[in-house]
Amino acid sequence: MSDSLPLIVGLGEALYDLLPAGPALGGAPLNAAVQAHQLGNHAVVASRIGRDALGQALLDDLAVRGMDTSFIQRDLHAPTGTVKITLRDGEPEYDITRGAAWDRLAWEEPIAGLAKRCDAVCFGTLGQRLEPAQSTIRQFVTAASQAVRLFDVNLRQDDFSAELLEAGCRAASIVKMNEAELATVAPLLGLAQAEPIPALMERFKLGLFVLTRGKDGTALHTADSITLGQAARFATEPDADSVGAGDACSAAVLHGTVRRWPLQQTADLANRLGAFVASRHGPTPLLPADLLANGNN
Repeated sequence: MSDSLPLIVGLGEALYDLLPAGPALGGAPLNAAVQAHQLGNHAVVASRIGRDALGQALLDDLAVRGMDTSFIQRDLHAPTGTVKITLRDGEPEYDITRGAAWDRLAWEEPIAGLAKRCDAVCFGTLGQRLEPAQSTIRQFVTAASQAVRLFDVNLRQDDFSAELLEAGCRAASIVKMNEAELATVAPLLGLAQAEPIPALMERFKLGLFVLTRGKDGTALHTADSITLGQAARFATEPDADSVGAGDACSAAVLHGTVRRWPLQQTADLANRLGAFVASRHGPTPLLPADLLANGNN
C-alpha cells in the first residue's frame, strides 16, 4: 500500500454475519474499512479473532481483497465472533454471540502505533461492550487526536449505556446514527426532544453529524447547514438485504472528509454507496467500476 493514501481504521468488532443466504464478513468497523479500501484508501481492521477456522477464513477473505491484516490480533481461548441475522420485511434483526474474541482486544503494538498515525478511525458501541476491549478502543481514539474520529453509534441489543454513548460522543469529531437510534439516544443523553441534533452537536463540539434515513438517504448536519445526498437507486438482487448499508455510508463520509470534499459530494457518495449495498446480499459486495470512479473524483 502507498503511504500517500489516507490511512483509515475500522476499530472494534470483526465477525461473520450468519445470513439466511449464507455467511458473510461482518462487524460495522470491518464493513466500513472494507468499503473504504475499495474506494481507494489504505484501510485496515483493528480487531481480535479466534485461532479457529472462522478466524482464518476472515483473514483469508480480507487478504483476497488486498487488505493489510497485520492489526488483527489472534486469541487462543475465545472464538471468532458471529451474529445470526434474520430478515423481517427486508430489515435485519441481530442475535449476537457472547464471549467473542473481539471483546478481548488488547492495547499493544502495533495497534498503539497505528492510533498515532492514522488519518481516520471508525468505532462504535458494540465493540466496547466488555473489557478489555472498551479500554483499548478508548485509548486508541484518545491517542488518535490527529485523526477524523467517527463514532457510529450502531446500537445493538442491550450492549450500550448512557455512559458509553456520552464517552463516544465526547471522543468523536463526527457522530453518526439512524433515526431510530436518535430517538433512543436523545432521552438517554438528556437532549432537547424538539431539536436533538443541534443540542448534541453543541454539547459535544462536533464538526459533523450524520443522520441515515433508510431509503431517504443521508443527511449531513453542521452547525449552520443540512446537506441531503442525491437520491440513488439500483436494481435489487433476489437475495438482497440492507445489512451494511449504514457502514457503507460511514466509509463514504470518511473518504470524503479526509479529502476535504464539499459536503454535497460526500453526501452523494454516501447515498450511492449505501443504496448499492442495500441492493445486494451481504454487507461488503464488490463495488462496480462506475461507483468507484465516482468515489475517486
